[in-house]
Amino acid sequence: MRNQPALWPSPEWHLKKFRPDLPVLYFAPDVLQATARRFIEGFQGLVTYAVKANDDAEVLDNLVAAGVTAFDVASPREMHRVRAVLPDAVLHYHNPVRSHGEIAEAVGHGIRSWSVDSPNELEKLVDVPRENTEIAVRLRLPVPGAAYDFGEKFGADPDLAVALLQKAAGMGFATALTFHPGTQCRDPQAWAVYIIEAADVAHRAGVTLTRLNVGGGFAAHRDGQAPDLEAVFDRVATETRRAFGRDAPELVCEPGRAMVAEAFTLGLRVKSVRKDHAVFLNDGVYGSLTELRDIGAPDRIIVMRPDGTRASGVPTPHVVFGPTCDSLDRLPDPLPLPADIQEDDYVLFRAMGAYSASISTGFNGYGLQDVVTVTAL
Repeated sequence: MRNQPALWPSPEWHLKKFRPDLPVLYFAPDVLQATARRFIEGFQGLVTYAVKANDDAEVLDNLVAAGVTAFDVASPREMHRVRAVLPDAVLHYHNPVRSHGEIAEAVGHGIRSWSVDSPNELEKLVDVPRENTEIAVRLRLPVPGAAYDFGEKFGADPDLAVALLQKAAGMGFATALTFHPGTQCRDPQAWAVYIIEAADVAHRAGVTLTRLNVGGGFAAHRDGQAPDLEAVFDRVATETRRAFGRDAPELVCEPGRAMVAEAFTLGLRVKSVRKDHAVFLNDGVYGSLTELRDIGAPDRIIVMRPDGTRASGVPTPHVVFGPTCDSLDRLPDPLPLPADIQEDDYVLFRAMGAYSASISTGFNGYGLQDVVTVTAL
C-alpha cells in the first residue's frame, strides 16, 4: 500500500476532484486511533493487534501512536514488519503450526507467547527459552454465532487441552489458554461459554494459568447496528472473575478486523452496467473483495456519481462481477444497488480496512492500486 499525506477531507471529495479509474482505499488515521483507544480503555487486560488483518506500516504506526505495544504475529515476515515500527514490541506467535526454521527465527525475536494445539507442535518448542515465555494452549469448542468457525482448522478439544497444559508445565513453561470464538462474533455468550470451559480445563490440568487470551472474533460494523464491543468486554471480565475466582488469570485479546475495518473505505468504479442488472466493477474477488465470498457483502454501501451526487434509485438486486477474465470473479450473492446505477459511478464500501489489502492479488493486472489518507470517512 502507498499512502499520501492527509490532504483530502473525505473519499467523496477526493473522488469528485480526481475521478480515479483505479480502485482506491481511503484511510482515516484518526478513526483507527480512536478504535484502538476504545479497546485499550474498555478491555480489562492486554490488547494485542492481529497483524494478519492489515500489516501496512501506516496502520502499525498509528496503532503504536494510540498505545498498542503488543502484536499477534503469524509468521516471521509479520515479526519483521512489527519490529520495523516498534523494536521492543511484545510479540505473540499464535499460529499454532510452525516449521523448525520458523521457530528458530522466531526465537531471535523474543516471542513472549507461543500457542499450541497438538503434542507434536509442543515438542517442537523443546529448545525455546523458558524465561518470560508462556505456552498458550489453544482450546476449541462447538460454539455457534460466528460468520465462520476457526475450530475446523485449529484448536484442541478439552481433554487434549488438559494434557497439553500439563505437558507444557512439566517442560518448565508458564501456562496459558487461548481461544478464538470465530469471525464476526457479536454475541458475548460465545466468550462466556469458552471462559467457563477454560476454567474447567485449567482445574482438571491442575495448573494455574498466567493468562487467558480470549482471542479475536470481535465484530466490525458491516451491517445493521454497530456491534456492542463494550458488552463483550464487560462479559469477558465478569465471566472470568466468576469462573476462576481468586485464581483469575490476566486477560489478553487479539482483535484484528474490529480494530482496523472502520478506518478504511473502499472506492470502486463501475465499468459497465448490463440490462440484466449485472454490474462490472474495477476490482473483485481476486482483489479487495476476496473475503466477501466467505462472509457476505456488507450493506454499508453508497453509490456516487462522478459529480459528487448520490444515485437515488430504488435498491435493486444486481449481480456484481469483477474486472478479470475469470467467470468466477463475481460476488456469490446479488447486491442491492440503486436501479439507476450507471457506468463511471463510484461504489463506496465502508469498513473495508481488514483483509481487503492483505489478501488482494494482482491477477490479470487488476487489484488495489492506491491508498489515500483522508481526515474523515
